[in-house]
Amino acid sequence: MKQVLELFGFVALMQGALGLVHEFTHWHVGLVQRIGFLDGYEVFASVALVLLAFALFAVAERRESD
Repeated sequence: MKQVLELFGFVALMQGALGLVHEFTHWHVGLVQRIGFLDGYEVFASVALVLLAFALFAVAERRESD
């Protein structure tokens, strides 16, 4: 379970970071800007993904290895 949480945390961190990179450099990377209902809220969604990633890493750290 710990590895699954770390994997989801890594994916959330990468997508959040790539969303922020897209917003500030206009490179076409990440999935956040491709989700239609997030139009206009891409920065907030990217920051939320980064925060979610840190929360998942914290939960994974507290769990014992399975």
